[in-house]
Amino acid sequence: MDTSQLFALPLWYVVFLLSLTCHEAAHAWVAQRGGDFTAAMAGQVSLDPIPHIRREPFGMVLVPIFTFLLNGWMLGWASAPYNVMWARRYPKRAARMALAGPVANFALMLIAVIGIKLGIVFGLFAAPDSLSFDHIVVMADQSVNPITFVLSITFSLNLLLGTFNLLPVPPLDGNGIVPLFLDDHQGRRWQEIFANPSMALMGLVIAWVVFGRLFGLIFDLGIFLLYPGISYG
Repeated sequence: MDTSQLFALPLWYVVFLLSLTCHEAAHAWVAQRGGDFTAAMAGQVSLDPIPHIRREPFGMVLVPIFTFLLNGWMLGWASAPYNVMWARRYPKRAARMALAGPVANFALMLIAVIGIKLGIVFGLFAAPDSLSFDHIVVMADQSVNPITFVLSITFSLNLLLGTFNLLPVPPLDGNGIVPLFLDDHQGRRWQEIFANPSMALMGLVIAWVVFGRLFGLIFDLGIFLLYPGISYG
């Protein structure tokens, strides 16, 4: 591990852990509000990462650290349990539960945007000469410090998580959101169609292929909205 990785790993992991914890806590909280206490009883209506790590230790600890050491970025997963019978009985409540996760990620991204904009207004931060996933904002002298690094990762990672999870394929949240736009009968039918575990595996393959082609455009749009007056080649 070189010096740059020693600097980046703990900061990356803090943002990664916060992003996944907020995502799953939002699922759990909305489910609780809708009458399903399954995740709440597991302690997941909380920003404490421990209950979430306890449920998915591989996805929240081992895999993200391993992928960072291997590739320089983190990949992982988390989950919040829910009552399937509750979801079938109340498909729109279950859809709102699904929507809550991406909303939490976009909220974190917005917080990062506000921090970046305020830093620029007060002359502390600046847009970088060149952009990358973890290099969205720098200090006014073009240097990087932990604050600008964390803001950069928070912006990019939550843009990725929020948009990826909106893809309408199982097992992603976007598939669970669809019943919001259907009546209850159609919503239950939608749930039944995609309940087969093989559909989840197929959906992940499709999502991986499609999102790999889409994220560049999504990232460019996010940068354009963050820095509308700056053109990057």
